[in-house]
Amino acid sequence: MPAAQPYASGLDANAANYTPLTPLSLIKRTAAVYPKRIAVIHGAQQLPWSEVYARCLRLASALVKHGIGAGDTVAAMLPNVPAMYEAHFGVPMTGAVLNTLNTRLDAAAIAFMLDHGQARVLLTDREFSPTIEKALTLTQVKPLVIDVDDAAFAGGKALGGIDYETFIATGDPAFEWRLPANEWNAISLNYTSGTTGNPKGVVYHHRGAYLNAVSNIVSWGMPPHPVYLWTLPMFHCNGWCFPWSVAAAAGTNVCLRRVEAQAIFDLIRAHKVTHYCGAPIVHNLLLNAPAAMKQGIHHTVSCLVAGAAPPVAMIEGMEKMGFNLTHVYGLTETYGPAAVCAKHEDWNALPVEQRAELNGRQGVAYHLQEGMTVMDPATMREVPRDGETMGEIMFRGNITMKGYLKNETATQEAFAGGWFHSGDLAVLQPDGYVKIKDRSKDIIISGGENISSIEVEDALYRHPAVLAAAVVAKPDAKWGEVPCAFVELKEGTAPTENEIIGHCRGRMAHFKAPKQVVFGVLPKTSTGKIQKYLLREQVKSASAIDA
Repeated sequence: MPAAQPYASGLDANAANYTPLTPLSLIKRTAAVYPKRIAVIHGAQQLPWSEVYARCLRLASALVKHGIGAGDTVAAMLPNVPAMYEAHFGVPMTGAVLNTLNTRLDAAAIAFMLDHGQARVLLTDREFSPTIEKALTLTQVKPLVIDVDDAAFAGGKALGGIDYETFIATGDPAFEWRLPANEWNAISLNYTSGTTGNPKGVVYHHRGAYLNAVSNIVSWGMPPHPVYLWTLPMFHCNGWCFPWSVAAAAGTNVCLRRVEAQAIFDLIRAHKVTHYCGAPIVHNLLLNAPAAMKQGIHHTVSCLVAGAAPPVAMIEGMEKMGFNLTHVYGLTETYGPAAVCAKHEDWNALPVEQRAELNGRQGVAYHLQEGMTVMDPATMREVPRDGETMGEIMFRGNITMKGYLKNETATQEAFAGGWFHSGDLAVLQPDGYVKIKDRSKDIIISGGENISSIEVEDALYRHPAVLAAAVVAKPDAKWGEVPCAFVELKEGTAPTENEIIGHCRGRMAHFKAPKQVVFGVLPKTSTGKIQKYLLREQVKSASAIDA
């Protein structure tokens, strides 16, 4: 009979040696250790960590008084203002789930999310009152609406019976929040357009949010007390988990209500901003700003770029400005960035073109993500490291979503074979770094926003003159990609390009509408399926000629 395993008994988890991981513990520590250090700057307003923590506690307490608790959803339609930052802590302190809404979406999309997530409370900025007012006429749920008034925005209709400051004033700054009973409990809900018009609700857990918050710091090499500028919307994957990262690093959050070059440079100068994140469009905005606007910045600014690989001109230009660019990769389903193009010192000696090629790769897994590789989805085996064999990028580990809310089929498909399937096609290079080659999904990434080609096609088909339609990505110097529509018309009709674009803009958020319409017979297979790859080649060829 085998001897008893000496480590199997008497060494159980208990309150002394185990607590569930949650990013909420990060702000508690920082508020205790650095109570007077500035946590949030918004215009003339500067709040220390002790006060920000107290405000989060007040928000949590006020929500509990209104019956909000475990498993409830609190939605937020907010720009990057203090209330949005506080919601990332105050809402989950109650056990509830934070659903940050994309402020660029139309009323129908917002209404779907409010209903699907069963929102019981909605925090909304007055700037978005026209969209929210319409959305609330479409919803089945009727959440408690709390208006957020911001001195940086004048006007807008109050939709709720109470404003944010009045609401949190009813809360207790000594509110005692509890650790989640299980670190697997949901902390946030983020919608992604996926491959269809109906968004999928990606659910994050406390453990993943904590680990990615820490991984952001480690994988980027953030020092203590960074000054972080909020160019990235906090509604994007909970700001790539950086609300929690900045709390962990006892840094300073510099709020930015609207992304404008002048405001960004002014804030960098005024507050000695050290870090920011953004899609390529943000970096291009700064790079192409007038030279006079860039003057007076004499320190290094570290920045993350995600989405399309940064071109040579961007890397070179940012370096000349004193900005240190790092490329990261991820999806909503991986809490934002879960891979980084980790740099090597010997790359610095290379010509900028070679350095840009190396830095433009999707790279390797984040420190606290267990795995990221390229696999053959049919065999679930890793492809050779030859830079040629195509496969699908896959992730596994703690920085991967719980799954899709109320969509078991999609969840099972995403996790088939024990890995998360990204849908992005790529190769493995000899050094083990991942490089994307194409997308297996028809998602168009425009300015960091996902646009479903199917959703745009659905709108096109609603025009009475449209017989067939297909939408593909068209390269764009400003946005990275924009939708290009190919339309086959019904006999006897002759709508203009502007008419078709206007038709789409009337049915969806304007950024989703096609920027170009090409009329003609669409290429099809023998079974009638539109051959999108031919349309992509046509767009690519036309763009090359235009360039």
